[in-house]
Amino acid sequence: MPKENGQTYNGIREHIKALKKAGLLIEVDRKINKDTEMHPLVRWQYRGGIAENERKAWLFSNVVDSKGRKYDIPVLVCGLAGSPAIYEIGIGCKLEETNAKWSTAIENPLSPEIINSKDAACHELIYQGADLNNGKGLDDLPIPISTPGWDNAPYTSSSHYITTDPNTGIQNMGNYRGQIKAPDRLGINTSTELRTGGYINWLSWKERGEKMPCAVVIGCAPVISYASVQKVPEGIDELEVAGALIGKPLQLVKALTIDIMVPADAEVVIEGFIDTEYLEPEAPFGESHGYVNLQEYNGFMDVTAITRKKNAVITSWVSQVAPSESSVIRRFSYESRNTSYLRDTLGIKTVVSVKAHEPLTSLHRVHAIIFKRDTPRTEIWRAMYGLASFRQSEGKWIIAVNEDIDGENADALFWAMAYRCKPQHDLEVIKHQDAGHGPRNLLDPEDASVLIDATLKGTFPPVSLPKKEFMENAAEIWNELGLPKLRKEAPWHGYDLGEWTEEFEHMAKLATESDYWQTGRNNAQHRRKDVTMNTEVRTLKENE
Repeated sequence: MPKENGQTYNGIREHIKALKKAGLLIEVDRKINKDTEMHPLVRWQYRGGIAENERKAWLFSNVVDSKGRKYDIPVLVCGLAGSPAIYEIGIGCKLEETNAKWSTAIENPLSPEIINSKDAACHELIYQGADLNNGKGLDDLPIPISTPGWDNAPYTSSSHYITTDPNTGIQNMGNYRGQIKAPDRLGINTSTELRTGGYINWLSWKERGEKMPCAVVIGCAPVISYASVQKVPEGIDELEVAGALIGKPLQLVKALTIDIMVPADAEVVIEGFIDTEYLEPEAPFGESHGYVNLQEYNGFMDVTAITRKKNAVITSWVSQVAPSESSVIRRFSYESRNTSYLRDTLGIKTVVSVKAHEPLTSLHRVHAIIFKRDTPRTEIWRAMYGLASFRQSEGKWIIAVNEDIDGENADALFWAMAYRCKPQHDLEVIKHQDAGHGPRNLLDPEDASVLIDATLKGTFPPVSLPKKEFMENAAEIWNELGLPKLRKEAPWHGYDLGEWTEEFEHMAKLATESDYWQTGRNNAQHRRKDVTMNTEVRTLKENE
């Protein structure tokens, strides 16, 4: 576990030890069928009412398939982002520090350190040629079926495809699903609607009339996985960003059969060439947008070599319906990138953060932009238009709110929309947007973005919850009584939004001192017969 500049760099094995020490690892030694039992078992921690802070990583060491084949490689599921706490261990900082960490890493990528093949742990075992069809090909890897009953094969879900731009030589690393099609053939779906670097590189190789060299990493240091899902600007190598995240250059080694650099401590590396002339059917597969992706034509890779560590551990991400490991992995990197774009690139300094709604909607569809109070209306709209156009398909519903609103809480967003937004003034629809990552509608391929300004437009009465000091005192009593641990949900105490006067404060203080009779006597002195029920006192004072 090397250290440099105060940063700790965990490989996957050190990461597993850290998870175990933190009480965040479930070790399963009993026989588990990778094709029918593994993912359904882990799925229950997302669909069984288990609180987010109780979700764990799972390490399966006794893996079989439905034909009784036993595998000698353990599988780590939800080990990189089964919960935010697991993500914190992997990235090496608290969640509130991730925005700054990602921005710094993307702005200051670190060139890698190249080492010799003989020193690379990922080259401890090498299989190529006849080995690939004699039990040492893709069939030797315990790749689980993610959505039993729907998926048509095992799919690699934590597979980082490394490709190059043939014109510049710059590498790109993206995380794509890979269908296991044969011991020496792997599928690839680069999600064309997301304009991934792998797809852009594939188009360039296709234009040249050449097959695209590709290396697929399965099992690696957590920061490499986090970088693989980050939306970095084109022309930046994600492996250099990963190095910046840990504060030191990553060690890379040249692949054996293709001209691509791979992480030297990767658990498994699959090498080969992706055809650019032919495509073949791929899927059905349960996708991260929460629906089954039906069969479509996609790429395939002819495998030339598989290299791995002697005692490899592979990872498999739980994806499909959010929340999931896949959505947690993507969530913090997406939010950081979106926030940085609005605040740093567009220069809207009053943007506090951007929050992507995760449960069921899977991060791309619903966004909340959190603004400081009194942000000019023009800046609020510029930010919403900016986020809607940042990527090809991002933000079907974009909601602007103030700092007192919890952008991660759908109830809080609806609360702001219900009382701080007048649709006839505060709602805009942008037509002709890309439909994005989701089930495809053959009747209408276009979509739209709805922009909603749910920020405060003026002063408001206080939030009708007890003041902070009374809630905090009550929490102490709660704990004394031995009641279940509290999880604060904003708003958990009342606060002023601009319409609270000294007179109101005085009356409220009298009430908490059990001296409210004085207020009653004062009320009696202000009786009137020239007003109707529900007439606000402040309206009369304004006219007097």
